[in-house]
Amino acid sequence: MRKTSVMILSWSLAAAAFAQAPVEDLSQREAAIQRSQQQTGAAFRELRQAQYEAKLAEQDNLNAQEALRAAQKQADELRRQAEAAKQALDAAKAKEARARKAYEEALGAVDKAWQKPPAK
Repeated sequence: MRKTSVMILSWSLAAAAFAQAPVEDLSQREAAIQRSQQQTGAAFRELRQAQYEAKLAEQDNLNAQEALRAAQKQADELRRQAEAAKQALDAAKAKEARARKAYEEALGAVDKAWQKPPAK
């Protein structure tokens, strides 16, 4: 189908060239046909190359989008883990503060006991 289209296009270009210059001799017509066919073939190769590159670019785009989704999912999971670690740290610090307060109160009680004169 495409080859037929290419051939029809090249013949059309050749016919247009002939219509513009009816005084050309046969060898000039054949050269014009050959040039037109070569140009058509080159244009078709460029088209195929562009289609191939577009397909590769589309696949690269899809791969990048998938990688982005995976990275976002991983980032969300890491964010949840960081928040949980922060909550655990805050809880541990609060527990440490309570324990330090209890220790200081107990230490204060010992100091008071040493400062009191013995009971008579």
